[in-house]
Amino acid sequence: MKYTQNVLNILALQTFKGVGNAWIVSNFKANTSVEEFVELINRKKPQSESVTLNSFENIKHNIALELDALDENSNAIALGDELFPAYRGKVAASKQPVVLFYKGDIKLLQKTNKNLAVIGLLNPTAQIEKVERYVVKEFIANGVTIVSGLALGCDTIAHDETLKNGGATVAILPSTLEKIMPSSNAELANEIVVNGGLLITEYYKEANSKHEVINRYIQRDRLQALFSDGVVLSASYVPNNKGLDSGSRHAMNAAKEYGLKRAVIYNKQLHSNDAMYELNKQIAQEEGTIVINKDSLKKSIATLVAQQSSLF
Repeated sequence: MKYTQNVLNILALQTFKGVGNAWIVSNFKANTSVEEFVELINRKKPQSESVTLNSFENIKHNIALELDALDENSNAIALGDELFPAYRGKVAASKQPVVLFYKGDIKLLQKTNKNLAVIGLLNPTAQIEKVERYVVKEFIANGVTIVSGLALGCDTIAHDETLKNGGATVAILPSTLEKIMPSSNAELANEIVVNGGLLITEYYKEANSKHEVINRYIQRDRLQALFSDGVVLSASYVPNNKGLDSGSRHAMNAAKEYGLKRAVIYNKQLHSNDAMYELNKQIAQEEGTIVINKDSLKKSIATLVAQQSSLF
């Protein structure tokens, strides 16, 4: 894996208790020296637990050995590196990414790029797929880069339709680059990179528990929002006791929190009693939601690809 000293510094900082993304964002400055990082850490710790320059460098050395063992075609980038992508919207420091691992074209996450996240449930019907493919095709025709999460169902459809129309697509992973999840989409992941797209994740180590796996999916969903100008929901259940909730609500909630555009594919006459559109129905009723249907498609696309507000 290719990486910078900046990456090693931030990964080393993350090994210390109480040092999360918010602390790093708040304390990080360009060209901060290792000595300064050690001083900052020691301000947080009792004198009896003080960190030395040598101990910090040893942590960095061990991390470097782990990264060196990974795929040489992978890359790591961190806050302060030249091409580290900026987030969209107003995002709290605790939710801003500080280090990313990727394959492909990192420039697809630049704020000058028109990015839309297209997400949805895992088990779409043939009709849901047909409509989503039509909408994605229209996005591509308008110069949009499609962002999604490489999950089965609606995510896979979004990536696949983009590739079929010669567009670039970004897959944000809840897994490492070495162990694609789901494994059945490993070939699709490779196609995305080969065709000028991007695979990206916050993780280079496997999760240690089921709880951590679940949290990584939620964190993946937040990245889908903050690296996009808007989030488009193809179809989704609401949370239920049947295990059918797709988790799409996390990305939609993040977009709302960050002040980003939100859109749902929804036709009141067709979908009002369809459980697969229940989340769409709820969000469609919220102020500011863009509702995409046959009659509003062109207007919806124009609104979604318009330049984001300069407030952020």
